[in-house]
Amino acid sequence: MRTPRPPRVRRRPRAATGVPRWLWAPAALGAALVVLPVVAMVARVDWSGFLGLIGSPSALHALGLSLRTAAASTVLCVLLGVPLALLLARTAFPGRRALRGLVLLPLVLPPVVGGLALLYTFGRNGLLGRHLELAGISIAFTTAAVVLAQTFVSLPFLVVSLEGALRTGGERYERVAATLGARPGTVLRRVTLPLVLPGLASGAVLAFARSLGEFGATLTFAGSLEGVTRTLPLEIYLQRETDPDAAVALSLLLVVVAVAVVGVSAPGRFRAARGPGAGGAPAGTPADGARPGTGDRR
Repeated sequence: MRTPRPPRVRRRPRAATGVPRWLWAPAALGAALVVLPVVAMVARVDWSGFLGLIGSPSALHALGLSLRTAAASTVLCVLLGVPLALLLARTAFPGRRALRGLVLLPLVLPPVVGGLALLYTFGRNGLLGRHLELAGISIAFTTAAVVLAQTFVSLPFLVVSLEGALRTGGERYERVAATLGARPGTVLRRVTLPLVLPGLASGAVLAFARSLGEFGATLTFAGSLEGVTRTLPLEIYLQRETDPDAAVALSLLLVVVAVAVVGVSAPGRFRAARGPGAGGAPAGTPADGARPGTGDRR
């Protein structure tokens, strides 16, 4: 006796969830606007002498200086940006909106204007520079000026990224930890920072990339002294007048470094966009639905 087969269940066709077709045209134009200049630059490179062009002493010095100053400015951005983002996202105080606007101001300021502002602050006759000169400290037109200029233009990227991660993550786990008796410093170290670590990493990488390509503020505040303040963008600008082939080769080198940086930051941005629920609760916090009184009190 044959067992009757169960009736087949017809699957309903999935509803289309795509975008309108007319969006493809402007999207293609936008992609072409980004891709075509890079393709044109690649086509313009003198590949027979490429290694010699990017391996010249001036190019290597400029690249090394760019990497060192970008790393230093990224560290400064983390040290200064994390407290700023925490205050803006987790506290309410008079003038918070004004402070956020001032922190984000370098995003919309022309870099040359930012360089002038730094010069009038830390220059020899600047607001703070005159007092530093009395102590024998000179900042303008030094490597330290390059780091300050890069930090000035890159800090908003880290603050925006980290503040967004803090607001997306919410305060649920932090409140649970506080209910269990954890001190604010412990909550910050054991709960908040692990929760927003992908956003922090993404912001730090973006700050590094922005520092690596900084030009206007550096030229205005630090000048272009070879081996001291001449970063790779400044070297490209100077080579554009004397050796266009070298300028194109160095530009492509900077593009490769930027693409590598963006590629490294992509997984962190993806995890940050998924939110805290994607990776579970931070270490040391109870899972959803657990009562605060049943947590580990050690």
